[in-house]
Amino acid sequence: MKYFLVLLCAVLTACSDSGARQEEKKVGKDAAPAAVPVTTLEMAPRTVPVSYEAVARTEGSREVQVRARVAGILERQLYTEGDTVKAGQPLFRIERAPFEIDLQQARAVLAQETARRDLARGESERLKSLVDRRAISQKEADQAASSLQQTAAAVQIAQARVRQAELNLSYTDVRAPIGGITGRAMQSVGSLVSPTGESALLTTLVQGDPIWVRFSISEAEFSRVRGNESIEVTLELADGKPYPHAGKLNFAGSTVDAATGTVQMRAELPNPKLDLLPGQYVRVRAVAGTREAFVVPQTAVAQNEAGRFVWVADGGKAVQRQVRTGSWLGADWIILDGLKAGDKVIVDNLVRLRPGAAVAQK
Repeated sequence: MKYFLVLLCAVLTACSDSGARQEEKKVGKDAAPAAVPVTTLEMAPRTVPVSYEAVARTEGSREVQVRARVAGILERQLYTEGDTVKAGQPLFRIERAPFEIDLQQARAVLAQETARRDLARGESERLKSLVDRRAISQKEADQAASSLQQTAAAVQIAQARVRQAELNLSYTDVRAPIGGITGRAMQSVGSLVSPTGESALLTTLVQGDPIWVRFSISEAEFSRVRGNESIEVTLELADGKPYPHAGKLNFAGSTVDAATGTVQMRAELPNPKLDLLPGQYVRVRAVAGTREAFVVPQTAVAQNEAGRFVWVADGGKAVQRQVRTGSWLGADWIILDGLKAGDKVIVDNLVRLRPGAAVAQK
C-alpha cells in the first residue's frame, strides 16, 4: 500500500512538470519577437553641390607635328627625346650647303639685275633730256623708259628669289614652334627627308601646361549645366588621390552623340609640375552650383530589383523606402527623391531588418 502511494505521487509530479513545460513553450511561441536595436538619422534638407562625375582622358592643350619644310639630309638631332623645350629651340639640322649655294646664286642674279636697272635708268634720263631739245625722237625716249620699267621688274623678281633662298636656308634649322614635351624622333640622322613624303614628320610636341581633360555627360545633365559659366572641374587620379588644381570648362559640344546619347565636354586645368601626362585616364567631377537635398551614409543605401532603397523607422516598424540617388558626397550619398523632412533613416543593423520588423532606437 505504501509503495502504491509513493508511485502515485511520482506520476502526479511528472504530469505537473510536463504541463508546465508545455505551457511555457506555448507562451514563448505566441510572444512577439524582440525589437531590433537601431540607430536612426533624422532627415533635414541641407545645401549640397550639384555635381556630375565621369571618366575622362587628358590631352595636351596644344599638340603639334614638327615637319621638314625643305628636302635634304638630316645632319643632327639637337634635343633629347622626352625633354621639355621652349618655343624656338632648335630640334634638328638639315644639310645647309645646297641652300647656301642657292642663296649665293640668287644674290648674284639680284646684283646683275640691279646693274641693268641702274644702266637703264641712266639711259632713260639722258634720252629724256635729248627729247626735250628735240635731238631724238619721242619713240627712242619711250623705248628707254620701257626698258627701265622692265629692268626694275626684273630686280623685284630677283629680290623675291633671294628672299625665298634665305627662307629655305632658315628651314634647315628645324625649331620648336611651341614650348612643350618632345616626342621620339621619327627620322634618324643621315636620313633623306622631304616636305612632301612620309619622311616629313620629324617628331611631335605636346604642351602639357595647361592640360585639357575631355569627357562626356548625358543629355539630361547637359541641359542642367548649359550656359553655366561658373562650373568648376576637379579630378581624381587613378590611385584615388585628388588632383590639387581645379579648372574650368572651355568647350561644350553642340551636338548629341546619337550612339551614346552624350555630349562632349572639355575642361582646362593648370599642370605646372606636369603631374598629368596626355593620354591618362582620370575621374572628373563637374560642380555646377548648389541645391537643397537630403544626405545619408552610403552604407544606409541598399538595392533590390526595384532600385535603390533605404530603411525608415516609422511607428516603431522598419519600412523600405525607394529613393532616387544623386552623386556621392564624401562618405555620404545625396538623395534627390523619396525622402521628406523628419524621416528617420536607419543606418545600422540593416541585415536584421525585414519589412514590418519592430525596431527600437538606441
